[in-house]
Amino acid sequence: MSEAGSNCNLVGRWRIVAADIWDREYLDLVEPAMITIRPDDSGEIAFGAMQASLDIGYGASSVSFTWYGSDEMDEVSGDGHAELLDDGSVEITFAYNNGDEAILKAKPQTFSTAC
Repeated sequence: MSEAGSNCNLVGRWRIVAADIWDREYLDLVEPAMITIRPDDSGEIAFGAMQASLDIGYGASSVSFTWYGSDEMDEVSGDGHAELLDDGSVEITFAYNNGDEAILKAKPQTFSTAC
């Protein structure tokens, strides 16, 4: 575990709830859209038909990352960053190499337990 990662307020699992260029139906096409930020310089993101691994650099309330994965079985990669907002949500700038750039909004993942 990196020391910077253990002190980052974004470590955890976040539900992607909106994007500026895609609708919610597309975001949740295959599975609920998510980003996971781990304290060990890694994470994952999935939305639409895209799934990718993240290589992360940390700040106290922000992260920057490069990513690589697949989208509809094509190899894709890019970079981005995420910032914790005052309302407790996260704003993610997500860019494909030589392609689209999107602004995503995520909220903390909530888990329900059986009674």
